Parts: sequence; structure tokens; C-alpha cells
Amino acid sequence: MKEIYLDNQSAKPVDPRVIEGMLPYFDEKYGNPSALHSTGDIGTDALEESRKSIAEFINADEEEIIFTSSATESINLGIVGYAMKNQQKGNHIIISEIEHISIHNIAKHLERSGFQISKAPVDKYGRVDMRKLERRITDQTILISVGYASNEIGTIQPIREIGKLAEEKGIAFHSDAVAAEGLVPIDVKRDGIHLMALSSNDLYGPKGVGVLYMRNKYRVNPIMIGGGQERGLRSGSENVPGIVGMKIAAEIMQKEMPGEVKRFTGYRDRMTKQILEEIPDSYLNGHPTERLASNTHVRFDGIEGESILLSFKDKGIAISTGSACTSKTLEPSHTLIATGLMHEEAHGSLQITTGRFNTDEDIDSVLKSVPEVVTRLRDLSPIYKAKKV
Repeated sequence: MKEIYLDNQSAKPVDPRVIEGMLPYFDEKYGNPSALHSTGDIGTDALEESRKSIAEFINADEEEIIFTSSATESINLGIVGYAMKNQQKGNHIIISEIEHISIHNIAKHLERSGFQISKAPVDKYGRVDMRKLERRITDQTILISVGYASNEIGTIQPIREIGKLAEEKGIAFHSDAVAAEGLVPIDVKRDGIHLMALSSNDLYGPKGVGVLYMRNKYRVNPIMIGGGQERGLRSGSENVPGIVGMKIAAEIMQKEMPGEVKRFTGYRDRMTKQILEEIPDSYLNGHPTERLASNTHVRFDGIEGESILLSFKDKGIAISTGSACTSKTLEPSHTLIATGLMHEEAHGSLQITTGRFNTDEDIDSVLKSVPEVVTRLRDLSPIYKAKKV
């Protein structure tokens, strides 16, 4: 049985066109960009052409693009690097309550290093409350970090408003844009973003490549010391095949995003409407309209998310209950709790994220399976039976 893959937020397949473009850089064009001979020059040219393409993808300047090994490394370099470089200006950082777990862990690390962390609350849809965000700013605030969109419930944040507030207050604005890239047109100048993380795999490129965008006048301390590659900010020989793959993926995405977003929006709206109409005591998580086109996130009273996943696994359908980085814990989603849900409500959630290679038939299969799975699990659930008595 071939698996139907609908967990594209946690990982995407690499586009075959990307693989084809990467292949020469494994054997024919294998030079190290740091080498001063002709073979090295080929690597240098590929590196700089890739830097230019990624810059165009987000409306940045070429010198503002720093290649890393992952989005997590980019986030560390952007947040920790900026905090350490600018701690003489202040020691206060603001993040949102629903940031990716990697940013929450970075915040804990910075607290142990003497920084103060505040968390900006979100409303019931997972959007940052701008008034409460502004009230958390002090004369010691040096950085605000808010993800462009939730990787879990798909809610898109008021990025331009946050960027404008940060500019007015003279505070750096960092955004984890991994969930949004390829689904929302990102323009760092328009959006007022100063530091931003991107991931290759979320563009259908290879894993193991990320980008930190850093606006020209901003500075960070390196967190990896070595040979001084990437302007001395990210040492280590550049992964040229992977970087070329990210370049090709970004170029494809720039052309195909409008059509893909339209198709994904159709899938999302169809699934949301049918699931909520057919299944009683079911609800949408996240904002009803200001959300990623690929994200359908619903919850069901009386059942556990883990049981839902195992039931769909038996049917050959790969879905998720939330962030892959926290899926092995039994704790409810911190994102859903932040939106005001109780623990038992947050546990019964299902996340479906569509991608480039999904079809109408995949959606048909899911829509046929969801009522079957929910009905069966509720028949076995003493919690749901008690509620209905």
C-alpha cells in the first residue's frame, strides 16, 4: 500500500528538478569555494549565484544572505548571535507564546546567560496581540522574535505591524519564516524584518541547508568559530550541492507559488468545510482566513491525537498532530494551550498539510477516512460517551 503523505509541514520531498540540478556538484563541480584555483572558482560562482537567487526570492541584497546548515542554526545565529553582540545595549528579548520549540529553548538558554525573556500573548486564533506586545517593550529591549506563521496551526502573524513597531522603537525584529516560505510572498523590506531564518527543505530543496537573512546595518556574533567562511559569521566549508539545490528550489517556487497556493487553498477549504459539517463536536484551530494555504488543523472532542495518528497510519495516510519536533512528548501543544484551549481539548487535534505532489485523490481518501476514524475512536472513548450522556 502506497502511503498518502500529508505531513508536508514537517518535511517535504525534494523536487526531482532540484536533484537533477544538484548532481554535477557532487562529482564534476566539486571544488571548495575557498580554494584559489579554477576548480574552486566554479564552487565560488555557484555559491554567489545561489546567494543572488535567494536574495531575489525575499527582496534582499546579496550580501545580506548567510548560508548555514539548517533553519535551527540560522535561528541560533540570528537570536543568540544578535543578543551577544548587542548585550551592552540591553538584555531584554520578546518572543511570542507560540514560537517554535527551538526558539523557546533558545530563550531558556539566554535566560541562563543573564537575559530577560518576555512572551507576547496571542488571541484565540494564535495571532499576536499587538497591544500586549507593545506593553512588554522596555528601555532594555533589543530584539523581538515572532514567527511569520505558525508551523502548527497555520495562523499568519501581523508581520508588517510588528516590523513597523520594531522600527519605531529602534528594536531589531527577527522572524522564523520557515513555515511561511513558499506559501506567502515574503519581502523583508516591505515587512520590516531585520533578521530571518529560512530552510531549504521547506522549498522542496534538500535538508541540511538553511539561510540567515541579516539586514546590512545589523551585526551578530558568530556561534561557530573556524576558517571564517560566510563573512566570518558561519565557519565551515559551504555545502555547495545543497546550496545549489536551495537556489533551484527557490527559483522554481518563485514561478509556481501563485498556482500552488491557489490549489492548496482549494484543498484546505474543502477539507475544513466537509470535516466540520460531517463530524459533530469538531472545530477549526487557528485563524479562519489569515492562515497558510496548505494547513488544515482541526480538533475533535473525546479522542486523543496519538490514537488518530495510529489509525491513519493503519490506513496508509501520514498526517500529524502538530510540530514534528515535539511529537514524541505526551504534553499538549504549547501553541494550542496559548490560544486558550484546555489540555483535553488540545490533545484531540489533527494537522493535515498539503504539498506540491498531493492530488485530488489524496484529499478524497482523507475525507473518506476522517469520519470513519473519529466515529470508531469515539465509540471506544469513555470520555466522549460520558459527555454525551
